[in-house]
Order: sequence, then structure tokens, then C-alpha cells
Amino acid sequence: MNEEARQHPAETPENSKKKDEKNSGFELYQLLRDMVYTLVAVTIVFVFVIRMVSVDGSSMYPTLHHTDYLALLSSTICGDPEPGDIVVMTVPAEEFQDEPIVKRVIATEGQTVDIDFNAGVVYVDGVALDEPYTYEPTYVSFHEIGEGLDYPVTVPEGHIFVLGDNRNGSSDSRYAPIGMVDERDVLGKVLGILLPGADEDTGKRDWSRIGGVS
Repeated sequence: MNEEARQHPAETPENSKKKDEKNSGFELYQLLRDMVYTLVAVTIVFVFVIRMVSVDGSSMYPTLHHTDYLALLSSTICGDPEPGDIVVMTVPAEEFQDEPIVKRVIATEGQTVDIDFNAGVVYVDGVALDEPYTYEPTYVSFHEIGEGLDYPVTVPEGHIFVLGDNRNGSSDSRYAPIGMVDERDVLGKVLGILLPGADEDTGKRDWSRIGGVS
């Protein structure tokens, strides 16, 4: 009996308290460690993979509205832009130096763009585009202000031709100071709307707009 007592001391309230404190301390350490790991992972995702950006203006209406908050997949992850993608980019035009702009990719390197501004139709490699996402046909050429391109134009290597969905209220590749956008200036591809902007007339948000865009 004495030998057993020496090998297995009787549990006392003091020993039990110390054991509980030790377990609680270990559990707290595990919780804090997991929180740090989670915070680091979330930071990496939102810095290098997915970013939040807001829309300023109506150049992408009706697809995107002013003050929409968007999820943007980083260009390092999404790969080269493709026709139809909605992308956020920086451009050399002086009036856009402060903030990136968001537009739709119409053509990529090697493709030829032509626009019939009288009919409002955009052609890529001789084929008229079916563009249900636009607000109006493409009538504005920027030749009206002496800043338009001469068509047809072929997109250079490593560049893209972009247009806003609100064709007559958008400064984009038709505007010579912007022109063809270098793919290296693309920040990422828009995945969807996280928070819809308030309607300018009603001041209300259309929550059904949350989700992917195309």
C-alpha cells in the first residue's frame, strides 16, 4: 500500500487546482496561436490575392454603379486578361493619375478593333460584338475633342483594349491619352460585388446585385 501511495500520490484540491490552471493556460495559448495564424492568413489573402476596391463614377453602368465595393482578384493570381474580363488598372492619362480605373477588356494583343461610330457597333477581328452589358451603343469616338484613335487599330503585344459599359460616358482606350493599356498596369480582375452602392435617385441599395459580374 505504501509503495502504491508513493507511485500514485492522492489527488488533493491544491494539485487539482494547479492542473486546471495549467490546462487553462495551455488552451489560452492555443487560442492565441490560432488567432495569430488566422490573422496572418487573412492578411496575406487580402494583400496578395483578393483586394477590396470601390467604384468611382458611372463609366461601367449598368454593370457597376457608383460606390459599389468590389472583390478584386490580384493580377499575380488571375493570369493574363481575356476579352470580357472586367479589370482594374492604372493608366498614364494625367486626369487619372490619382486613382485606378475599372473597364471591360474588349481585345488583347494581336487582335484588331474597329468601331462604326455611326451605328455604334464594335468589331474585333472583323466580327461585330454582341454586347448586352452596354448601356448605349458606342457613339463617342473622342475625335470630337481631337483625342481619338484612328481605326482599325491592332492591339500591341502585352497590351489590351478596354471600354466602359457606359459607352458614351466613359474615358477608355478610345481616348488617346489612355489608349492601349499595358498588361503590367492591370491590378486585377473583378470577381463580383461585395457591397452595392446606393441608388442615386432613391438612396437605397439593391442587395440582389451582390455576387459575380459578367
